[in-house]
Amino acid sequence: MSIASNIAEGYERDSMKEKSRFLSFAKGSCGELRTQIYIGMDIGYIDKGQGKQWLEETRELSRMLYALMQSARSQGSKD
Repeated sequence: MSIASNIAEGYERDSMKEKSRFLSFAKGSCGELRTQIYIGMDIGYIDKGQGKQWLEETRELSRMLYALMQSARSQGSKD
């Protein structure tokens, strides 16, 4: 929920610098989620197979957020 909320908040901001900042927050939240998945797997709350799938999905999401951040920074430097 935090990831999506930060993306939405960033896109409501006026400047590309602010959009990029909130995308960075979303990327940080993605890292937090990955840590929570690892913990859930370690304590047996999350099935290992499901956890591994979610971990890969969070890695892909981090890559996509990074690309969006780069795009926002690039567009911000043109303003």
